[in-house]
Amino acid sequence: MLLAALFSVIALLYASVGFGGGSSYLALLVLWGLPYAIIPMLALACNIIVVSGNSLHYVRAGYFNKRLLTPYLIGSIPLSYLGGTLIIDQLIFEWLIFLLLLIAGLLLIGQHQAFDDPQTSYRPPSQPFAILVGAVLGFLSGIIGIGGGIFLAPILYLLRAGPPRQIATTASLFILINSIAGLLGHLQKTGFLEMLSAYWPLLLAVFVGGQIGNLLSLKHFPLRIMVLITGLLVLFVSLRMGIKVTGLLSN
Repeated sequence: MLLAALFSVIALLYASVGFGGGSSYLALLVLWGLPYAIIPMLALACNIIVVSGNSLHYVRAGYFNKRLLTPYLIGSIPLSYLGGTLIIDQLIFEWLIFLLLLIAGLLLIGQHQAFDDPQTSYRPPSQPFAILVGAVLGFLSGIIGIGGGIFLAPILYLLRAGPPRQIATTASLFILINSIAGLLGHLQKTGFLEMLSAYWPLLLAVFVGGQIGNLLSLKHFPLRIMVLITGLLVLFVSLRMGIKVTGLLSN
């Protein structure tokens, strides 16, 4: 029940800024000692539940920008699936979670003010660059079991690629589609879909938290504050993962 409560809070915070929470779900599942084989799939399933709501609400609100999203998906979808099919050592997997969480936390904290930036001049990056970024993020996301939007959004804000709500929508859809592709890749190598039903309290918890987070976001809650809190949470979880992987190496 404690893990479900933590998942709900994470879903609330992440959904409020257009993310799914997969990176933090992964870390908590590792710290809780769940079976290694189920962890990426469970995190991806939680991602899909949360960002499905995000994506629907944002698109209905009129924030979808097809031209901004499409090049990133062209690069990410096949490589997210490919990454999901790969089998990697558990220690490497945990190190990747730690490092990617650390980078994500620092990016969110460093760019949190841009999430409410009133600037009106934007310029999307070139398509080849966007495809390359999507490919890199998709591959890493597929390997460890996240959607990649937690990295894409700060990059888009840094590049001034679009208005805050459009970037949040782009990140949500990027996470949703990559999570589906990555989950299909993981299922190909494991076929453990039926095992997810045993963790229904976690799936229910992220659904509830995600819906609350969507309401906070769409009611124009100060995004920069939510992003800063989310970044601090990600940084804290990454440090916990760092303690764990360092302990493993010293054994």
